Amino acid sequence: MAKKHVRKVVFDIETSNIFDDVGSNDPTKLDISIVGVYEYVTDTYTSYAQSEFKDMWPIFERADMLIGYNSDHFDIPLLNKYYPGDLTKIRSLDILAEVKKSFGRRLRLDTIAEATLGVNKTGHGLEAVRWWKEGKGDLVRTYCLDDVRITKDVYDYALANKELKYKDFGDIKSIKLDTKDWEKLPEPIALTHTLPF
Repeated sequence: MAKKHVRKVVFDIETSNIFDDVGSNDPTKLDISIVGVYEYVTDTYTSYAQSEFKDMWPIFERADMLIGYNSDHFDIPLLNKYYPGDLTKIRSLDILAEVKKSFGRRLRLDTIAEATLGVNKTGHGLEAVRWWKEGKGDLVRTYCLDDVRITKDVYDYALANKELKYKDFGDIKSIKLDTKDWEKLPEPIALTHTLPF
């Protein structure tokens, strides 16, 4: 029997407003402008505005695992506001949570990407909000997918090397990560055939 691969989806969200606009630090009070998605199975990057979410949900529903950066705290709760089901039922791997668990504090994606991959983000979330308000949706899509690409590359690097890197006063240092269970498939649930279907 062929080994089943984990169906992984990397995603990132941009919002059309900020916490100051809504007077709260609760991500679910914000509104989404764009969601960027990468599917390992098809090796494709796509982006979705709210009006296109109906085309996006099947990607999430087919996933064994959702991968993001600060996704457990921010992206998943916010996206769940729009989803008719419950995205928290899908296994998630939040790279930031893994970094914090090992390193003891949070680091920005840009900090990790620069030291680990030698690349930087193409902007920041506040710029994306401004672009959206200025009607520059294409810029937001491009920026969001760049973040997805960086998140994917950081994930792949961590999985292959069991570490990520960051700069500490100019010196590049390593954060060791325990990745052995990252892609472990859940055990199949044994079906009982006594139910009256």
